[in-house]
Amino acid sequence: MNDLNRIHPMYQFSLKAFRTVFEWAIDTAPEAETEEERLMNLMDNITYSIYVYTTRGLFERDKLIFCVLMVLQVQQNSGDFPQFLIDFLLRYPAVPDLKSPVDFLSDLSWGGVQALVRIDNFRDLDKDIVASAKRWKAFVDTEAPEKEKLPQEWKNKSEAEKLCIMRALRPDRMTYALVYFISTTFGAKYVEGRQVDFATSYKESKPNVPVFFILSPGVDPLKDVEVLGRKLGFSVDKNNFHNVSLGQGQEVVAENALDLGAVEGHWVVLQNIHLVKRWLPTLEKKLEQLGEVSNPKFRIFISAEPAATADTHIIPQGILENAIKITNEPPTGMQANLHKALDNFTQETLERCSKEAEFKPILFALCYFHAVVTERRKFGAQGWNRSYPFSSGDLRICLDVLYNYLESSTKVPWEDLRYLFGEIMYGGHITDDWDRRLCKTFLEEYLQPELIDGDLYLAPGFLVAPNSDYVGYHAYIDDALPPESPHLYGLHPNAEIEFLTKNAERVFRMVLELQQRDSSGGGGESISREEALLQIIEDLTERLPDNFNMAELGARQAPDERTPYTVVALQECERMNILLAEIRRSLKELRLGLRGELTMSGDMDILAGHLFLDSVRQGFEDLGIL
Repeated sequence: MNDLNRIHPMYQFSLKAFRTVFEWAIDTAPEAETEEERLMNLMDNITYSIYVYTTRGLFERDKLIFCVLMVLQVQQNSGDFPQFLIDFLLRYPAVPDLKSPVDFLSDLSWGGVQALVRIDNFRDLDKDIVASAKRWKAFVDTEAPEKEKLPQEWKNKSEAEKLCIMRALRPDRMTYALVYFISTTFGAKYVEGRQVDFATSYKESKPNVPVFFILSPGVDPLKDVEVLGRKLGFSVDKNNFHNVSLGQGQEVVAENALDLGAVEGHWVVLQNIHLVKRWLPTLEKKLEQLGEVSNPKFRIFISAEPAATADTHIIPQGILENAIKITNEPPTGMQANLHKALDNFTQETLERCSKEAEFKPILFALCYFHAVVTERRKFGAQGWNRSYPFSSGDLRICLDVLYNYLESSTKVPWEDLRYLFGEIMYGGHITDDWDRRLCKTFLEEYLQPELIDGDLYLAPGFLVAPNSDYVGYHAYIDDALPPESPHLYGLHPNAEIEFLTKNAERVFRMVLELQQRDSSGGGGESISREEALLQIIEDLTERLPDNFNMAELGARQAPDERTPYTVVALQECERMNILLAEIRRSLKELRLGLRGELTMSGDMDILAGHLFLDSVRQGFEDLGIL
């Protein structure tokens, strides 16, 4: 958890907060009849509680990184995922310059297969692929190969070993393969993407533990605070709910609200604290002071936009560490998005309309439409020509419009509903004519009379849900929704290849970077980070070419006879010699440092990090031809 701030500076967690979650997880773990069952319950509840506490404050793009990191560490310690398999998964040391003998694997994939063959667990994998090319081609061409069994005797491999084979054969499916691996080994609850109810997060808050909302475009978390406040008796009308939007001259107003709230037990909302950079140290001290001597009912809710880079981050570490951090981004994947869209409502919502037979299927179709338009953003220009801030607020407003129209009409006004939803509610965000046309087309497909009869397919293989209750709709999504595919969003399957490949590579790169402090772990074949670095240094040193003999090269042709091409070639040779000399010097220096013969300097640490991550150290580019 402490290393997550290397991904984003907003990710700050304190030992005190961790201890609170840890103790709470122990207290709430289910009882058991045997000591072994009790230990299993404790480990499961502690792991999941820490996962929920951490991920609710992470951006969607980083949640899988944390989950993979956590699962790999647990699996490594238990011996189920040895370090040498983790190294292959994260580094993917594909053998270069190889030609694939089969047409269904790229040269890079074949290089990965050859790297796997060097591990005893995968001996003869390459021979089996060539000998049974049809069976392996059928597996590789499957829409969701991560859920299929491997051909031949390879079907008996462990989930960890299958994941490594998938890494080589289908790199574009690795995001889904990781999700499936986590689901089968740890449980589906780790990858469902269900957002923690705000009321649950509120119960964990205290006068000295504020709730910190990390803002996302198009999301207004204040509505959740206001709704919960009214339920618990806190509102502006009762003068015990103070909402301060920070900006020039509002610092004094905020301080007065905090002082009053601490004494009287009020709720105080401080919005956009990133706009008052100079006042933040004062706020940090004030929160620390008030938290010790305040009314037990006193609560603080803070919101701020995240900084674009670590250099522009201004939120004090003390505020972030002590706060319950919450992000409100839409989740990734159709299943998670559809669940979240439905989570905006309750059983009471489904029962509020007198025309239940029409209201429920239209609402379900609206939830699907909302999931489609929000998730298409991840496909870049293939999803939308421009990025639009669609939010849950748009969906909730559409629900109110739907309710009012159905209650006041004798029949469903399909055309009116499509116009209001597509041109005003969601269309109000859209500025591109082609995007507006696409939005209109989706609504024409989803909102039509066949929807009421239950005969409409929202996507290939996904029939609109039958009349059910709130829990039943969630269960239908889990049971009936086809595997994740661009088809669900009205896109060609190739639309996600580039996106998924880049996303998976980012996950592996970040997990590797977060692991680099300590690569030792469970399993007899694991080695320490220092030993791994020494092996890399020895390998690189052996592979370095000799320096060019500049005197010999220069003597081959008189200076006045040299062509421009020859002059450039000699200059490049000189630069290459400089680069090789620097590489040898820095590698030798780092080797001595790792052996304890030299004191490790900052430059040596930086070089060690780049070697461990298979990246080029900044500065080498300026010395030669890199």
